[in-house]
Amino acid sequence: MLIEVIVLLLGFLLFTHFHAAAGKDIASATANALALQSVEHALHVDIEQMANEWLTEHPALIQPAVYYYRLYYVVLVGVLLWLFVRHADVYIKVRRTLLAMVALVLLVFWALPMSPPRFALPGVVDIVAEYDILGSHASQGTGNGQNLYSAMPSLHVGWSAWCAYAVWSALRASHPRSALLSWVFPLVMAANVLVTGNHYVLDIVGSGVLLGVSIAAASVWGRRAERRRRARPGIRAQGCTPSRPWR
Repeated sequence: MLIEVIVLLLGFLLFTHFHAAAGKDIASATANALALQSVEHALHVDIEQMANEWLTEHPALIQPAVYYYRLYYVVLVGVLLWLFVRHADVYIKVRRTLLAMVALVLLVFWALPMSPPRFALPGVVDIVAEYDILGSHASQGTGNGQNLYSAMPSLHVGWSAWCAYAVWSALRASHPRSALLSWVFPLVMAANVLVTGNHYVLDIVGSGVLLGVSIAAASVWGRRAERRRRARPGIRAQGCTPSRPWR
């Protein structure tokens, strides 16, 4: 348990450090955002401003949207703990997937800085900044260690999709209907990031691609770890493995 906490905490700290350092060129981030909007316009999926206007016309939904946007981290940690305690057979696989997501998304953030709609599109209201439960400055500027120019892909959607994938992996055999319900979480998050002006439609598509590639990378990681495990003389002789190995 302690090793897992250390590994995940170290991964989070490294991600935070490199994420904050990526994509500081605001001009490039804005240019990339406008180029993405051109692609969306050609595909007739440039609905960000319309979605944002819809939320501003329904003020009763604004505060719930902000809470949903901010508190998904609680779900992420809760799913990790639940899997570790109750579904150890699935935990290693989905933990690998999460770490692969962290590594792969940093490459995208460094290569493709992107301004969110709330910065790049005239008329889009910065909902989270105006009603933020973390304070009025939490969503503005980079002095607090955040990187606000990493809209592609949406990690809010990506990590929410990881939560759904993890729960689905754990429950699909014993509780298939409950397993399918887990996918409601990222679907609602996808709508949330659009109406709050934080992401583009193609950011959401990018999140799905990120999860898919990370699942594939975790599968390769798992097969290589299994081959290394089987190659150990002590493991072959004993015919057993430690109860919770780091792999």
